[in-house]
Amino acid sequence: MSIDLTSHRGRKLDVNCDQLYNMAMKQIAAAKFKEKCLALLDTVGPEGIVITKHGKPVAKLIPAPSSSAELIGSMKGKIKIRGKILSTGMDWDAQS
Repeated sequence: MSIDLTSHRGRKLDVNCDQLYNMAMKQIAAAKFKEKCLALLDTVGPEGIVITKHGKPVAKLIPAPSSSAELIGSMKGKIKIRGKILSTGMDWDAQS
């Protein structure tokens, strides 16, 4: 079974599905991966792409985790600031 993907640059990609893994698991031969590597980087989904040599899996391309991006704004409404946020709580005189 073959799946056509289109990168954000408009190029068509031919990625095969391996029934031994999962119909959602995409795989591509190493030679084809070498040829289309940059385009695949633009389209790789969270499930990743298995890279094969002679039909056997040798590597898996997965997107880098973006956990820090998910943190931005995630605590909105959950934290309450008490007191002066810029104060150490200590009184001091800079002129001494």
